[in-house]
Amino acid sequence: MNFKILTITRLIRALAAALVLSLAVSLCGFSGECNQIRERVLRLHVLANSDSDEDQLLKLKVRDTVISTAANIFDAANNEGEALAVAQKRLNEIETAAQRRVFNEGYDYSVKASLCEMYFTTRQYDNLMLPAGIYDAVRITIGEGKGKNWWCVIFPPICVSAATDAAELPDVLDPAQEQIVTQPKRFKVRFKIVEIFEDLSRRFNSWFN
Repeated sequence: MNFKILTITRLIRALAAALVLSLAVSLCGFSGECNQIRERVLRLHVLANSDSDEDQLLKLKVRDTVISTAANIFDAANNEGEALAVAQKRLNEIETAAQRRVFNEGYDYSVKASLCEMYFTTRQYDNLMLPAGIYDAVRITIGEGKGKNWWCVIFPPICVSAATDAAELPDVLDPAQEQIVTQPKRFKVRFKIVEIFEDLSRRFNSWFN
């Protein structure tokens, strides 16, 4: 009897170990695809002065101006590196347009446009979801930048108008990566695990830097 129990216990442990190993391998593959996604898109991040209703409405108006200004400027970009170079070249133009909109709306807040690497939690834009992690981004900071933010993807041009020959999501991501981004419900648990891992990694690195 004891031998049977021992055998069953060992079998359960072996099955559990196999399940854990299978999950780990699956997550490693998923994590690798997430890394590729982060390296292939350029994000737009608009940060409001504060969370007041007026400042949040102003944020959306500035967003509209930035999107209009950025329309078609990435049409010739074939990858994230080229898009980043274009953004650097046109950054002053984007900042000037955003600042003008703030003044036209009757506010005296300063506006700063910058390129940065920043951490995003798992975010959803319409039917598109991007995994948590560090991304390159065009950041628009209005005033003190202490309010809630708005974000989207400007390369490939998901949230801006683009010419018909502009790069689209299938041109930038491979099929597996596109599936992850466009079918978030299917990968909900793995998105959460990656977010927890990325947050812990970021905190760990901050302790030693």
